Order: sequence, then C-alpha cells, then structure tokens
Amino acid sequence: MADTLDPANIAAIFKAYDVRGTVPDQLDDDLARATGRAYVQVVGAETVVVGHDMRPSSPGMAQAFAEGAMAAGADVVMIGLASTDQLYFASGHLGVPGAMFTASHNPAQYNGIKMCRAFAQPIGMETGLAEIRDLVAAGAPAEPTPTRTGTCSEQDVLAAYADHLLSLAPVEGRRLKVVVDAGNGMAGHTAPAVFERLGDRVELVPMYFELDGTFPNHEANPIEPENLRDLQAKVLETGADVGLAFDGDADRCFLVDETGRNVSPSTLTALIAARELAKEPGATIIHNLITSRAVPELVTELGGTPVRTRVGHSYIKATMAETDAIFGGEHSGHFYFRDFWRADSGMLAALHALAALAGADVPLSALLAEYERYPVSGEINSTVADQQAVVARIETAYAGRDGVSIDRLDGLTVSHADWTFNVRPSNTEPLLRLNAEGRDEATMAAIRDEVLATIRQES
Repeated sequence: MADTLDPANIAAIFKAYDVRGTVPDQLDDDLARATGRAYVQVVGAETVVVGHDMRPSSPGMAQAFAEGAMAAGADVVMIGLASTDQLYFASGHLGVPGAMFTASHNPAQYNGIKMCRAFAQPIGMETGLAEIRDLVAAGAPAEPTPTRTGTCSEQDVLAAYADHLLSLAPVEGRRLKVVVDAGNGMAGHTAPAVFERLGDRVELVPMYFELDGTFPNHEANPIEPENLRDLQAKVLETGADVGLAFDGDADRCFLVDETGRNVSPSTLTALIAARELAKEPGATIIHNLITSRAVPELVTELGGTPVRTRVGHSYIKATMAETDAIFGGEHSGHFYFRDFWRADSGMLAALHALAALAGADVPLSALLAEYERYPVSGEINSTVADQQAVVARIETAYAGRDGVSIDRLDGLTVSHADWTFNVRPSNTEPLLRLNAEGRDEATMAAIRDEVLATIRQES
C-alpha cells in the first residue's frame, strides 16, 4: 500500500477547499489521524464535531481523525452518520469547528474530508487548509504540547437539524406528492427525519434510501443527466408533483418537474432568490459565474443586488460574509443561506421549492416559467490531458471576435450578447467543465457544440 503521509500524496489530495482522494492508496486512517491533529492546531479548537457519510471507509477514518484531534488536546463530539449540511448545522448549533468525512458525489473508491471553523465558517486553501496540509506533510507534533488528552462523546443532532430547516422554510398549502431519489446516499438518512415532520402535507415516494457507499443503482451525482433517469421515470409513473435528487452527501439538490423535465439549478437559484428578497427587500444575492445570466437580471428587477463570484463553497461563503448576502446559489446545485450560517444545504433548498409549490395553484413547470429565460447546456465534463493548454486554445479561438468579451475570474468565461460559456478545470478530478447558454435553444446548442469540438480535438 502507498504511503499516504508522503508529501507528494498529501499535496495531491489537499484540494482548493477540501481533501479528496482514493482509498486506501491516497487516503487512510493514518492520514485522517494526522489531519485531525493538524486541524486542531490550526483552528485552535477546544471542541470539534465530527460526522461521516455511508462509505465503508468513513466511520474508521472519522474515528482516526477524532483520535488525532484528542491527541492535540481537543474534545470531540461524534454525530455519526450525517449529511454534510447536518454537520454544518451541528457546527453552527454547537458553535464549534467541524469535520465531515465524505467524497460527496465521487465514485465509491473515493473519500474525503470537508472542514470548517466554528459556526460553519469555511476552510479553504487560503483560509487554513494550506497550513493543515503543511503540518500533515511535516509530520509535526502538536505545538504547544497539549496539557491533556481530549475526550470523545456522542450526540444525535438529526431531530434538531430537521426542526431548524423547517423553521426556515415551512411548507404550507396544498398537499404534494414528492419523489425523492437519495441515490443510496445521506439523503436516505436525513429525508425521513424532515418529511415525517410534514405529516400528511406531503406524500413521499422514496427511491434508493438504503445507505450504501458502493452506489448499486447509480452514482450519487445528479448533475449528470443519466443519474436522473430513474427519478424522471418515477415522477411520470406516479403522477408526482415534483422529484428531488440529492448527491452522496446530500448537500446538493436537483429538481425534476411534473413532466419529467430536469430543472436547471440556475432556475432554482432564481426562485429561492425571489423568496428571500420577498422576505428582505433589497438584499444581496450571490451567484457564481456559471449560473444563468437570468439570475442577476431577475435579482436586479426584484430590487436586489446581485454579486458574482467564482465557483466553490469557501469562495461563496466568504463573499456572503463580506456582503451580508441573504442567499447564494451555484449552478452545480449548491445553495447557501445566511440563516443557515451561510452554509449550503440541499435539503433547505428542496424545502424552499416545496413551500413555493405548495403555496401555488399551478404545476411546477408553470411556477418556474418566469425564472427560465435562456436555454442552458448543463455542465458537460471532458477528460483532458492538459487542462491549461486546452483553456488557452479556446481563448485563442475566441479572442478578438466581434462583440466578445473574456474574463478569467474562474477558468475562462466568454460572453456575447447572444450567448455565453465558461470552461473551468475541476478542483477534484482531471476534467474540464463546460457550461453554455444562449438566447434560444439553437444558439445554445451551436456554441456548446463548437466549444466541445475545440476541447475534444486531438492535441
């Protein structure tokens, strides 16, 4: 087995805003233990909270991380099986830093660690993750030497989590039939707790609620259209009002309307933004650079202030803190709420959608029509050998064209009055991600196909 504490390996798996790698060759109990010790040193924590997902390696690595944290002098509160937003809730509710063991939507051979400071404040490469990485790589003992070894206790926060979410987005109005595809991920743990509190206001049709980190039905990555096909079919089969799909750690949510059509996360961003602006007129709304241009247009029309930011939860949360934004949305299906410690919650986004639908007398497709202005491609991934070289090739192809503007806030964004696209290297995988939109379907398809051809041409 590879030495996971080798500095080269550590450099490879500490990403822009989390730790992510394959098990056990890149990530194992030894690395988790060392990370727990370094984490306590960097955040200066007296108490930390730790949760984990359903992957086979997660409980052992969470325990090893706790051992490292205790060796550095911190007390540890273990919340056991949890979604990532449940861990953020625990961090905010208890007022302590937290660590979540999950690889989110990645395939079964992966695992990872998402870390935050107290009250779910983000830790990214520029806000502590680089220091943690360097301490792990150096094999440094705890400094100063702890005067005590911390204790470990267990606490169940699931009920409090569910109650808190429903206090932020109560669902009232007509009865809904809702299909939920948990993808064998952590929504199979959190959705029952949330939906049982809705009683007969919702008829729940569960899909793949069995916790299984081998993902026997489909990958828990709903941004890929093939992973939504079972949900689409079930919505049509049951005559449901809406379908909800969650990723592996349930911090992302995707919608399917009553016709079986996938709803763009940008559309859900616009819907939630409108709801939050109704609650706080004039508020600031964050959108990342790959959301549809319809989002800032609608926010402005509703009297709000749109603020554009780069992709990634640590960047979104930092910008929310700087601007006191009430809400932030990403086209990848992450949704951030000021009242949820600026953290992202797929379940809270889902409850906003259900609340809006229950309070309307029209189907979801009609409800969302006012928030959909431009056809979008969805995120299209391409495996490339040299990400930067391909991005440079695309920039060369479009620079100097009439009416085209280019910016490099995150990857490459190329804009025209009739279309826009962003090409961005993945932070966690050897992929180049394309998002495109146009004034109509034909325009979007044309620019999408043109850019894809450039990405995938032989070097």
